[in-house]
Amino acid sequence: MAQGDVKQGIVSGRLAPNQYADNFSDLHPPLDRHEAIVEADRCYFCYDAPCMNACPTTIDIPMFIREIATGNGMGAAETIFEQNILGGMCARVCPTEQLCEEACVREEAEGKPVRIGLLQRYATDMAMADNRQFFERAASTGKTIAVVGAGPAGLAAAHRLAVKGHEVTIYDSRPKAGGLNEYGIASYKSTDQFAQAEVDYVTAIGGINIINGKTFGQDFTLQQLQERYDAVFLGMGLGGVNALRAENEDAEGVANAVDFIAELRQAGDLSGLPIGRRVVVIGGGMTAVDAAVQSKLLGAEEVNIVYRRGKEQMSASEFEQDLAAAKGVTIRHWMAPRRVVSEGGRVTGVELAYTAMVDGQLRETGETLVLAADQVFKAIGQTLNSDGGALELAGGKIAVDEFGRTSVSGVWAGGDCATGGDDLTVTAVAEGRDAAEHIHAALLAT
Repeated sequence: MAQGDVKQGIVSGRLAPNQYADNFSDLHPPLDRHEAIVEADRCYFCYDAPCMNACPTTIDIPMFIREIATGNGMGAAETIFEQNILGGMCARVCPTEQLCEEACVREEAEGKPVRIGLLQRYATDMAMADNRQFFERAASTGKTIAVVGAGPAGLAAAHRLAVKGHEVTIYDSRPKAGGLNEYGIASYKSTDQFAQAEVDYVTAIGGINIINGKTFGQDFTLQQLQERYDAVFLGMGLGGVNALRAENEDAEGVANAVDFIAELRQAGDLSGLPIGRRVVVIGGGMTAVDAAVQSKLLGAEEVNIVYRRGKEQMSASEFEQDLAAAKGVTIRHWMAPRRVVSEGGRVTGVELAYTAMVDGQLRETGETLVLAADQVFKAIGQTLNSDGGALELAGGKIAVDEFGRTSVSGVWAGGDCATGGDDLTVTAVAEGRDAAEHIHAALLAT
């Protein structure tokens, strides 16, 4: 590409064709058998293991690591899947450095935890490659359940309900099942169409029918589901995107980070994806980091993440922040967007206000800075893409109790659309699984 072309705003093909495959290769290559056994031998197999307590799905981590250490990888996979049927994806995308590995005794003693995530991937990949199923469906109960959303919460709920003998129909607005696992995470975290392979593995239990292209609140209502099914589980995530509330944010070149990530995830040819020369990402979570890092990997020359508070307040893990820095992304803290600068309707920069905590409140200091940019991604959180209808809401999400029950009888919810979650795949799985247990108990009682 000629030098003049490089300077043309948002363009495709910024890199040589062979660079894309290298840039988007597996972030954490899997362990081979020898590496897995050596790593498993590092585990102390603690009684009342802190790593297990730190896992939202409470996988028996010492047990599955011991099974790997003794050469029983399939047994390890069964131990994992008993608690987390999406254990393969969680091994790839969960911030283990903040969960199980942070709690590892070796992390406390040596600063180098057992690599639990990679061990979990080793076992689950082995089972999925062999298509080894560890569950059989119970006799049919004659009960039917509608699940809205084919993401982590919905798939976990559907699998547990199918195992119990219920018939499950999943409705999803997207062309493919998988939810954020398919559309919402960085491509280098989940390669080789793994999200779809996992959907196939989960639904192989039988009794689960997925209907794509159907949106809650548009193509069907909650009342219609209640009339047709014995119970309903809502796990559709958050489809709306928060506004910047900055002047001129509708300028050409401003886009939602989640849409950018989804487009990248579905692209057959990464060289055809356009990216700006200078990119600014507004936000401080995993989505912001994923958008920023992938912008750099697509060939953006300068990428900035802008966050209104400090490093410690960012919801992106320290590992994710360090990864962004290692890829050449600059993270600017204590800055908030005031105005998108444009010429002829196109983005040319972002005016930022410096911020500080004053008397416990976040305030602008009066100082400003303009960052040059030809592309801006909003990664400032998502909202429920529905008014909820008859459902009680709390903080913009569906209000649920400790069992996942909503304010409407016969309706449960979990994952990002419901209160109580923390926007993690593993937490969504736990909430879907646990809600399914309560749905099963309620149906048996009727």
